[in-house]
Amino acid sequence: MSGDLETSAGAALAAGTYSGYSLHTPSEQGINLILSQPGISCSRVTRLSPTAVWALPEPGAEPPPRDRVLQLLLDDNGRTIGPLRGELLWSDPRRYDAPIGLQLVDVTVEQGRQILSVLDAAARAGRAIPAVSPQPIEEALVDPERIRSILKSVCVMKHEGLLRQLGRTLRVSLEYFDVASSRLHWRLEEPESAWGVAPYDIEVVVYNSAYRMRVPAIETRGGRMVTPIPRRLWKVRHRWHRRVPAPEGVRARFHHPLWGELGSLEREAVDVSFNGLCLRGSAEDLVFPGLLLQPIELWGDGDEPILLRGEVRFVGDKDGQRVFGLQVTPCTPLDESRWVRLVSLALCPSTRGGEALLEPLWELFVDSGYFNLAGKTTAHFEALRSSFLETSHCAAHLPRLFCQTVWPSERGVEATLSSVRPYRHSWLVHQLAKRPGKPAQEVPPGQILRDIHVRTLEHAQSDPDFRWLVAYVESTVPLIERVHMVYAQAHAASGEALLMPVRLMDVNCDEPSGLPPRGFELGPARFEEKALLAEEIARTRPACYVDALDLSRERLELRDTAAAWRAAGLERERHILVARRNGVPVAAIILELGQPGTNLFRLLDAARLFPLALEGPDAYVALLDEARAWYARRGRTSFVLLREDGDDGYAAAARLHDEPAAKPCLWLLSARLLPEFLEYVSEATVGRLTPTVRTA
Repeated sequence: MSGDLETSAGAALAAGTYSGYSLHTPSEQGINLILSQPGISCSRVTRLSPTAVWALPEPGAEPPPRDRVLQLLLDDNGRTIGPLRGELLWSDPRRYDAPIGLQLVDVTVEQGRQILSVLDAAARAGRAIPAVSPQPIEEALVDPERIRSILKSVCVMKHEGLLRQLGRTLRVSLEYFDVASSRLHWRLEEPESAWGVAPYDIEVVVYNSAYRMRVPAIETRGGRMVTPIPRRLWKVRHRWHRRVPAPEGVRARFHHPLWGELGSLEREAVDVSFNGLCLRGSAEDLVFPGLLLQPIELWGDGDEPILLRGEVRFVGDKDGQRVFGLQVTPCTPLDESRWVRLVSLALCPSTRGGEALLEPLWELFVDSGYFNLAGKTTAHFEALRSSFLETSHCAAHLPRLFCQTVWPSERGVEATLSSVRPYRHSWLVHQLAKRPGKPAQEVPPGQILRDIHVRTLEHAQSDPDFRWLVAYVESTVPLIERVHMVYAQAHAASGEALLMPVRLMDVNCDEPSGLPPRGFELGPARFEEKALLAEEIARTRPACYVDALDLSRERLELRDTAAAWRAAGLERERHILVARRNGVPVAAIILELGQPGTNLFRLLDAARLFPLALEGPDAYVALLDEARAWYARRGRTSFVLLREDGDDGYAAAARLHDEPAAKPCLWLLSARLLPEFLEYVSEATVGRLTPTVRTA
């Protein structure tokens, strides 16, 4: 019995909890489980894989015993598979309609082949679906301006479409969007075919969604057709992570966890995403949904192998060949770094990580005027240059904390955008810069800005703990206003976006106020004072602000994030100082410290002030002087006060400095909105479609 139990445990490790296919047919048409156990003759199978079978027993039947291996058969309309052996996995004798689950043991290769052949036939006939398949999400869009914006992007980006009719599918493209007449000009990509009978159901795939529409034909002529703009679009979210073709030459090698006699299997990679991999295989691979493959060795041309753990999520046909898709995770931090680099390059081939182009990147900051955003000069930033280069080299190997994207050209670096994870569930998007003028190579409108946004934000999306994007945006920059601010304003009422004016004020550590503390006692926050501060923040700030910036009571000390940074050999710290009068807390300042060079405006060396009583602002100057000493002890010459109040009464006394013309805002966006935001970025950066004269 012990050997049987070990075999059963091995089978369980080879497949996920929900493996195989769900079957939805009556017993006379489907697969039935036959047990030799007295009291049970035949049960309708509801889910099946080579590792487990679930079935609905006949009414009144006794569940099989748990203390021994059972003999069983599978009957598919007279075709018998077995005898098989299994152990009771789950049953509920209290319910007459409860299924039973059996863990199969010692299934041979031939038996596995028979089971999967039956399931494959059932899936092709529509009688079985993968047990792990998610359902698509649909949304109806009726706003005319939104529909026009989407279709404009489809036209400019040359996204292909499918025209679906009964019994056939045709490839089409939106060749021209006539803005003046509000008409769409479609081209048939299969010249030998005909348009057929209207109306037409057309589906176009964009960034990570498909938009479906039904349109009549105004005119058809050969391979061209003109239709009106539809009054309604149906949006289908395909997946959380975008998939793209795998780089040429990438192959995967693995062993089957159930049948080692199949040997080492090497298969070509078809496509990749941050959490997915599709391989080209054959029916002889004997894979099925829920099968766990680990490790998978992924090889490219001349690359070191990347070790992955994978779960098969889909098995089917593509272009006449068998393929199977997996959900994957890297095995080690080194594998994760290599995997993220491979997928990022596949997703956005025109971009690169910044670690190999740091000197050209620094030149971009100078040439683009990025250093002038806060009224500072280039000389002010030279002191940060060495720490910026050092941190950037380190960041390239820490994909769970950093992403630095550049768009290279013959001029050096055309544009850059970076992100860093300073909080438990949030990524800070920062250091957006673009070189003036155009590169020598021809680039479609808006592509450079789209590419750096897509690579940087999809990187954040690959983090399983990701909930918020954070940025400090300058509202006077036209691009920021058009793309980031407009979108956040449109979603602010939902609580999933925020725009909050904030003053970024420089505080020099060697420039104290020189004023006495005015009777305030200053010191680290006590336990009850931290609870009081968290309550005050929750009362006066939106919920998204509290969650995104780790200002809830549970995360106020920033322990988890600081530990992750320290484990990587980097600085990250939060400290809370409180001002008290007669032992009563009246104000607090939250101090944060980050690795030097992470942000060139020192946004990770930042402080926030909060009143805890009516007289709280009277203690701000004293708290800022105490903060100067705290930062100076940690080797900082200055820090940034993120000032969220409109009180200018203490700014002069505290010797605060900022650029009066600047109008920064704290920008927050929920991860749930990110796929749609990336589509919005694509639409907002394609430029204007102007009416033109067309001839036949």
